[in-house]
Amino acid sequence: MDITTFSALAEPNRLRIVELLRSGPLTVGEIAEQLQLRQPQASKHLKVLHEAGLVVVEAVANRRNYKLHRQPFQDMDEWLNTYRRIWEERFDSLDNYLQQLQSGSDNPNNEN
Repeated sequence: MDITTFSALAEPNRLRIVELLRSGPLTVGEIAEQLQLRQPQASKHLKVLHEAGLVVVEAVANRRNYKLHRQPFQDMDEWLNTYRRIWEERFDSLDNYLQQLQSGSDNPNNEN
């Protein structure tokens, strides 16, 4: 997992751009309009996302469409999946412990 990915996504406007692009390709003007940014601001954010490999640019006639590059997000999901397993195990352990408490089996005052 590349730290550049997290650095690029740490900025709120860039994260918002990624959220917008989940629905499909957009031009810089469309992104700026939807996020109420000036076009130069949107361009700078898109440049960072592009350099991080999170978005790709497609030239269609005289338009430049930005769209998400799936691979970095798939890599991130795969990396996070290792932590999900750990979290799930811990939540399962906590759930078991709470069930024991509710049933009174761990209660020292309970005379079973």
